[in-house]
Amino acid sequence: MAKLTAFPTAAREYFADLQAEMKRVTWPTWKQVRATTTVVIASIFAFAAYFGLVDMAVGKFIEKVFATLAK
Repeated sequence: MAKLTAFPTAAREYFADLQAEMKRVTWPTWKQVRATTTVVIASIFAFAAYFGLVDMAVGKFIEKVFATLAK
């Protein structure tokens, strides 16, 4: 029963602390958000191309191995 009566006080303290922390957050500028988003998207495409090429090369190699062993 004590936990039930302490809940409103704990919730109030939690939200007060949350509000205080959110005021301390340093938010990035719109320019920073655009720049980092561009880097992330470019990195995704670069990694996709790299892994696509590696997958293709490994696939060709495995096909050659199977073709050689199937003779």
